[in-house]
Amino acid sequence: MQKPPRTYLKGEARLAVAIDLKRRYEAGATIRDLAEQTGRSASAVSALLQFAGTRMRPNHPAAD
Repeated sequence: MQKPPRTYLKGEARLAVAIDLKRRYEAGATIRDLAEQTGRSASAVSALLQFAGTRMRPNHPAAD
């Protein structure tokens, strides 16, 4: 499956995406989940979450 082309978000579109990501993150999705679902990098998702004023969960090391 091919990823959709990335688009630069600005203005109301950026805010709308950031708010949607915040809602999904607060419902339990991880940054990696959101990155995979949206085709954006984890750092881009993190930046959008911070832009939306999201209170971030602490990182937990992966279980072996």
